[in-house]
Amino acid sequence: MKHHVPENAIDLAPTDLTPHYEPMGWHHWPEHPWLTYQFRRGLGETQEGGGAVSECFLAASRMIPGDYDSWHREWMRIADQNWDRGIEAERNGHIQTAKNCFLRAADYYRQAEFYLEPDAPNRLPTFEKMEACSHKFLKYLNPPGEIVDIPYEDGKPICGYFVRAPFPGDRMPVLICFGGLDSIKDEMWFMQAHGALQRGISVLMVDLPGQGGTLRRHKLAARPDTEVPVGACIDWLLERDDVDPDRIACAGSSMGGYYAARAACYEHRLAACIAHGAIWSVHEMWGDKDESFGLAMHIKWVMGEDTMTEALETSKAFALEGHLDHMQCPLLVLHGGHDVLTVSAATQVHDYATSKGVNSTLRLLQPDETGAEHCQHDNPTIGQEIMNDWLADVFGIDQAALLKTGWSPLI
Repeated sequence: MKHHVPENAIDLAPTDLTPHYEPMGWHHWPEHPWLTYQFRRGLGETQEGGGAVSECFLAASRMIPGDYDSWHREWMRIADQNWDRGIEAERNGHIQTAKNCFLRAADYYRQAEFYLEPDAPNRLPTFEKMEACSHKFLKYLNPPGEIVDIPYEDGKPICGYFVRAPFPGDRMPVLICFGGLDSIKDEMWFMQAHGALQRGISVLMVDLPGQGGTLRRHKLAARPDTEVPVGACIDWLLERDDVDPDRIACAGSSMGGYYAARAACYEHRLAACIAHGAIWSVHEMWGDKDESFGLAMHIKWVMGEDTMTEALETSKAFALEGHLDHMQCPLLVLHGGHDVLTVSAATQVHDYATSKGVNSTLRLLQPDETGAEHCQHDNPTIGQEIMNDWLADVFGIDQAALLKTGWSPLI
């Protein structure tokens, strides 16, 4: 029997203040729901290589609950340890160990950077330590990943990583991967990209305006007409001789669920679209949130505004009503059935799309299968499996035949 799930469940007062498990996953500090949510996110990504379970719990055990300085300090400690160990392993020719260490360190630095103020002097350096780890990791993939700048605005490119699918073929299908309000290109490995590569789909992981390096280095805020930056990514892909122009898709996680869907409404070179954590209206989701909201800092920064009032006004343009009417490609709406931010948006997007003739598939994950959290942060592997199996089917990929090619990809 399914029970009613409230919207904005993350803001509900907890009844159990001890560490415990709930339908959307592990609650480490119930009295600090936003830190608990971020810890759950980091803990889940360990199973995609983004850390070690014991290291995450060790870091948490050293933190002062609710204290952002200790949050930064303890993630930095295990990030630095993995970076140092990776450098030593690399020096000794232990490349697989080095690669593993760099991938773990990348996600730990992402956690360490998360709650720093946008203008904090250590924010960009921490972010760039994360990128340095990603660059090391990508270097040792087979085939190696590429660090790319996609032409966008003069002197302000879209930052990204391209990894070719490690299987034979002249022109491969591609998934353009991006996050949302606070997820970035480097995190897409744990949320979308790894599973695509395993199924013969190349990936382009990017920071759109309002995200990652494109926001931090180039100061480009988010924009509602995401078909423009996504179109720039497609232009770049079509210049390559290893991309199938008829099999390019995009996936957006969290607020990226809006970004991806909006892009596919008007960028008809996309052959498929995945809303990984659907958003019907950004403004409706944030509602009357004020400066005390757990993501207020990120919202203002991403929207390029100084106050929540201004950011919420800007967010009104980030809505799908009237736009989904124009989508021509298949759409997957993948959503957690106990998403702590919103559950109703998933059915709103799917039902509206279907009513407009869009070939839309809705998949709501439930607690007994796990993955019921926002963007499957409690179990990102099941999220990757569902989205990339769907995409492989849309692209006509025979996964059994793919595995008989004799290739042994190092991913």
